[in-house]
Amino acid sequence: MTRLSLFASFAFVCVTAACGPLVHAAEPARVDFARDIRPILSNHCFTCHGPDAAERQGGFRLDERASALAEAESGARPIVPGDTKQSELLVRIHSTDEATVMPPAETKKQLTQREKDLLTQWIKDGAPYAQHWSFVAPQRPALPPTKDRNWPRNAVDTFILARLEAEGLRPAPPASKTQLIRRLTLDLTGLPPTLQEVDAFVRDSDPKAYEKVVDRLLQSPHYGERMALDWLDAARFADTHGYHIDSGRDMTRWREWVIDAFNHNQPFDQFTVEQLAGDLLPNATLGQKIASGFNRNHMINFEGGAIPQEYHNAYIIDRVNTTSTVWLGLTVACAQCHDHKYDPLTQKEFYQLYAFFYNVPERGLDGSQGNAGPLLKVPTPQQQKTLDALTGTIRDYEAQLAADSAELAAEQAAWEAAARSEQPVAWTPLKPQELKAQGGATFHEADDRFITATGKNPATDRYIITADIEHDALTALRLETGVDKQLSGHGPG
Repeated sequence: MTRLSLFASFAFVCVTAACGPLVHAAEPARVDFARDIRPILSNHCFTCHGPDAAERQGGFRLDERASALAEAESGARPIVPGDTKQSELLVRIHSTDEATVMPPAETKKQLTQREKDLLTQWIKDGAPYAQHWSFVAPQRPALPPTKDRNWPRNAVDTFILARLEAEGLRPAPPASKTQLIRRLTLDLTGLPPTLQEVDAFVRDSDPKAYEKVVDRLLQSPHYGERMALDWLDAARFADTHGYHIDSGRDMTRWREWVIDAFNHNQPFDQFTVEQLAGDLLPNATLGQKIASGFNRNHMINFEGGAIPQEYHNAYIIDRVNTTSTVWLGLTVACAQCHDHKYDPLTQKEFYQLYAFFYNVPERGLDGSQGNAGPLLKVPTPQQQKTLDALTGTIRDYEAQLAADSAELAAEQAAWEAAARSEQPVAWTPLKPQELKAQGGATFHEADDRFITATGKNPATDRYIITADIEHDALTALRLETGVDKQLSGHGPG
């Protein structure tokens, strides 16, 4: 079991780490480019000799080794590996002439003597450049030799013991079973063990008693809740929108999806795909659509007077920064305004990531009514079962209503006949007393009581007709429209 060995190793690390602080042995420090040199060049040199072509001077850049070793516009070579006298960089930083010293005096970024010494030693060692450590594939180191070969139970223990022996120390004694189950339960569920669980573990003499506790805890629903905690923080999960009056929203189902993914030990590649693009998968399931809520966790504003385009842009930048930090392990925010100083990231690449999110159809100001659109209905399994049953019932009734029914037709005809026989309808043409049109049309009444509107003919108009009613009760009004050859298109208008 992969997870079993991982957490078992972690528990032994906790045990051995209890022996107290370690004293580091004095070792000659080797100049490291990423740790010692890149910060100096970045803070003092990259402004004029870095990635920004608009600000670059001298025709060379120090963030790229090939350019730093080539001839500059002056004909000198900034860096000559191994040659401290021919390296113009060293000549300039040690110069006492204000006209040639680097960095220039007006920048107020003069180097300290230690920084000059580091640069000198680095060039003397061959001026090796190196990628940022996070871009270098890790190599598994060989296990160090130890005097005690019985104590280590895994590779991590071997490294710990080698260091302890180098310091003349011995590992702390193993933790008691009471301590072990408390640490393990807190690590895997975030909760302390119950008294019954502690007693059962203490009494269990099985050599695999510890492994059995691990298996039990991994099956607990609280395991997923504990593991999801850090992920929810990284994904900026929240129950409110963050801006203005910090109104509430409901991302409960997304949180439950993350917990469920941990409890079912979902493979990380699938975990990644579904959160970044679950809604774009072919025939996406409801769960996969919920998973894509990762990119709906950002703050949302609806404050009066705020500019929608401004906040639409803010949401996209939040997604770029969060996605890169969580999934790539990179903070790309610097590249929003300029090429990154340390990481190989350009401003252009930042906005290539930005483009992935730009076409999302959303408003910049939203959230006043709970969750911002687009909304996804997420019924529970029981609710979905009920909805499916009701939908089926409605579909059956609609089919019955749409079908021809001889029985219904007969009953309709009988009802109409009964209504006519009980109270015959007497239609009487109205004699208008007054005709008005708000749009200015002129009315003409024919002998057959049809009224024609002539003259002005706006796209919309309101006619007001006043007439006396000859009968005691009025139960219905009927408006008849007809054709007339005098009208445009022959009516009815």
